[in-house]
Amino acid sequence: MQAKPFKILGIQQIAIGGTDKQRLKTLWVDIFGLSVKSTFVSERENVDEDICALGTGPTAVEVDLMQPLDIEKKPAVHATPLNHVGLWVDDLARAVEWMSANGVRFAPGGIRKGAAGFDICFIHPKSNDEFPIGGEGVLIELVQAPPEVIAALG
Repeated sequence: MQAKPFKILGIQQIAIGGTDKQRLKTLWVDIFGLSVKSTFVSERENVDEDICALGTGPTAVEVDLMQPLDIEKKPAVHATPLNHVGLWVDDLARAVEWMSANGVRFAPGGIRKGAAGFDICFIHPKSNDEFPIGGEGVLIELVQAPPEVIAALG
């Protein structure tokens, strides 16, 4: 493998799915004390989520509490309770290009704006013949780190 033209900086988020977002909030907000920063609803992604913060400043970790808009539709954000893990990356476009060239399988959708406003993409939880490297059952979100996160974690 050639030298990596990017750096994974740290955990940006964890996303937890359930059939009832309020039950998730009881634990994460009421008991653990996280604060709700915003909400995000997307028909395309079949999700109603509360975006919470664990910590403060550029090193805060986002905890997304998600429920499906329609329990019968895909994606089924509740089907895997730990839905995905998000990682900060200093150069998302270069990371995707390099990883793709080195056999990493990405989920459909490419690089796009995520719920928190950062550019994102997902590494597929399963590999295939064309792309033999996947998340081994875990959906992994790569998130473009803003300058203050790069400064704090880089």
